Amino acid sequence: MDMLNKMFSLNGKVVVVTGGAQGIGKAVSERMAAVGADIVIIDRQAEKAQETADAIAKEFNCRTIAFGVDVTKPQEIADALIKADVAMGKLDFLFNNAGIVLHKAALDLAPEEWLSVISVNLNGIFFMAQAFGRYLIAHNKTGAIVNTASMSGTIVNWPQEQASYNSSKAGVVHLTKSLAVEWADKGIRVNCISPGYIFTDLTSFVRQDWQKFWVDATPFKRMGKPEELAGAVIYLLSDSASFTSGCNLVVDGCFTVV
Repeated sequence: MDMLNKMFSLNGKVVVVTGGAQGIGKAVSERMAAVGADIVIIDRQAEKAQETADAIAKEFNCRTIAFGVDVTKPQEIADALIKADVAMGKLDFLFNNAGIVLHKAALDLAPEEWLSVISVNLNGIFFMAQAFGRYLIAHNKTGAIVNTASMSGTIVNWPQEQASYNSSKAGVVHLTKSLAVEWADKGIRVNCISPGYIFTDLTSFVRQDWQKFWVDATPFKRMGKPEELAGAVIYLLSDSASFTSGCNLVVDGCFTVV
């Protein structure tokens, strides 16, 4: 059991989590704290981010801090990382998870709507990864990044129409692979997870007929839970994945298999 604990331990590590105030980011943050990590929550919802950070610190007896940051704004990211480094003493890993979705047909999509989704889901992932990579290199550190992509980067979802989201997540998958190759000689591993349909605060408000379609089309016959993504993230950040980079780990209840 000691060996198992060591293989997937994040003990003594500081993990930055974007989109960490709720949903997948919150659930994964809790489980990373449970295996020894200290947590930096970054989210546009500053008040909710602080509430989440406080709750995690209390439950898991770890150090946490929270910042209200828009990941589409590089200067806000840079400022937050400087403050987080001072407060925590160091930064080790990044769970690059912030994202939004818009269910709207391509023919009806306004330019600003397309740009908004791409800006958060792809540009935001890049700006955050870039800033974190620069931080690690400037501090002569190795590290790891896990981006949140989606099975939507591999398949086209139906019946909802969401070309903007699908395109943004396909970009995240290839960005992950590109950064993994560019930064391999710098000791920075970059991987991504591609969740299937996960039941969160956001998906709970989606039309019931769509939710039924998703469940019926998933061989597991249910949506996933946010905490079911935590093992994948912890593995990819941990030393157990020391020879793994550029990987897209699909966690979808077999949805994309059939």
